[in-house]
Amino acid sequence: MKGGPAVDRFSVRAAAEPRSFQPTAAAASVQVMPSRSEGHANVIPIGAAGRTLPLPEPRFYERAGKRVFDIAFSLTFLTLVGSWLYPLVGLAIRLDSAGPVFFRQRRVGLEGKTFVCWKFRTMEHRPDAGFVQASKGDSRITRVGNLLRRTNLDEVPQFINVLLGNMSVIGPRPHVAELDAMFRDLIPAYDQRTAVKPGVSGLAQVSGCRGETRRVREMNHRIRFDLFYCRNVSFWLDLKLIVLTVMRALQGDKKAY
Repeated sequence: MKGGPAVDRFSVRAAAEPRSFQPTAAAASVQVMPSRSEGHANVIPIGAAGRTLPLPEPRFYERAGKRVFDIAFSLTFLTLVGSWLYPLVGLAIRLDSAGPVFFRQRRVGLEGKTFVCWKFRTMEHRPDAGFVQASKGDSRITRVGNLLRRTNLDEVPQFINVLLGNMSVIGPRPHVAELDAMFRDLIPAYDQRTAVKPGVSGLAQVSGCRGETRRVREMNHRIRFDLFYCRNVSFWLDLKLIVLTVMRALQGDKKAY
């Protein structure tokens, strides 16, 4: 659908049946319910006189079941798919351009703590270069890298991060610290996206929030999806997002550059 990222129907159902929560003086977030009609509208706090809503208390799945699911899913993926996919992709990267197979970068994770995030290298090897967002037609992206980005295969090494406990299979995507510094003070409840572990894939990504993010409105829309997920974490939602991630990978994503 043109004019903005698509939103699946589960968003409406989940928004209509919010999880119960216990308000506290310290906790605060926005109620995020993205809809097709909102487009890139600003985040609007829900409540009297602009009062924001706290995140609900984590349920059993979020406290313990999600970690069990992450380990089981990652081990299965690495055994059945990663065992042959990693060598093939690694060989293609080495034949296409000089440099290492993997790209490691510090990202912001749970509770704002940084960790080393693994990816397949998709750009020319420039070890001394600083952070610059990838843009459409970016000359740094290699031929193999372009394919990996469109199919999201550049992210699959992050299942190693999942096993290490830095990430989850599904969750808000981990940002670099420089990107957070650009938008943290401009978007309400921005840091509450780190209330759950970052994911290999997430609601924002399958909803079309991909590619370069330079304007506040673009990041604002992405954060709305992230916070919506944080408020509605569940086993069935994770399963649905995994299926949608696979579908997007098979279709290819033109915004994943």
